[in-house]
Amino acid sequence: MVEKIIELEDIDPKIFFGANNTLVDSIRNYFPKLKIIARGNEIKAIGKEEEVAKFEIRINELIDFFEKHNRLQKEDIERLFSDPELLKAATNGGMDENLVFNISGQPIRARTVHQFHLVDEYRVNDLLIAVGPAGTGKTYTAIALAVRALKNKQVKKIVLTRPAVEAGERLGFLPGDMKEKLDPYLQPLYDALKDMIHFKKLEAWLEDGTIQIAPLAYMRGRTLEQSFVILDEAQNTTINQLKMFLTRMGVNSKFIMTGDITQIDLPDKRKSGLLQAMRILRGIEGISIIEFDERDIVRHKLVKDIVRAYNINENGNSDEETE
Repeated sequence: MVEKIIELEDIDPKIFFGANNTLVDSIRNYFPKLKIIARGNEIKAIGKEEEVAKFEIRINELIDFFEKHNRLQKEDIERLFSDPELLKAATNGGMDENLVFNISGQPIRARTVHQFHLVDEYRVNDLLIAVGPAGTGKTYTAIALAVRALKNKQVKKIVLTRPAVEAGERLGFLPGDMKEKLDPYLQPLYDALKDMIHFKKLEAWLEDGTIQIAPLAYMRGRTLEQSFVILDEAQNTTINQLKMFLTRMGVNSKFIMTGDITQIDLPDKRKSGLLQAMRILRGIEGISIIEFDERDIVRHKLVKDIVRAYNINENGNSDEETE
């Protein structure tokens, strides 16, 4: 058994340890084999040498994070300790980049390791494929990148699209005018934009076509140049639809496709265009595939548990058709 004492220098232990040592309890959860004691401005670990060494590395990285970000919350510890790659990016300052500011003036930045990878890969690739479960911020991060590119005049327009698969894209059979037919399918995209662009400016950009939101069927025949184009819910595209979409790419354009291959709504899930694209486009220069997972979920904490439970169930019933 060995003992290691780490002293907090120029850090308020009340903030670092949390009220009633609640943050220390979160740290203990990741080192169940150690006895961890927080007292004064010191945190002490007692246990096997190997475990204590790991603890020392993690605590020092957590101190670096605290000093860079001036905060430490339970959610930070859970995200950072569950993913060493994210902790490394955070302590090296890689998570500090502000993509845009929301309408309240708060910065929007990558919050998870795969969100950070999406931002990083965007710099060097023109086509990105971001796949993963619900709540991982794939589309939100992509839209933040698009809004930044538009505001920085790197592109002339943003085009956001989704397949209206719930209606079989037979929109003429739905009640109301075209906008009323489309809005239910496109509302998540509007919601993200409303977070990042003040209403009057967003309204003006929608009016003059600087920002365009349309179902995938409306992309046919277009060439999208100097544009930032995002295809959301790409798992619900057919093979022909996705080929059509990808061949819309024009000069000086960026394309991002997002989707969740566990939520394919097509009658024959094997014919998802996204599944084929991931298989045949992997390894092509200029194309990057970022695969998000449950560690990236940033919604209510129960969403992560729900996704994990469904994954366990599906893996245990792989021969059983799921609905």
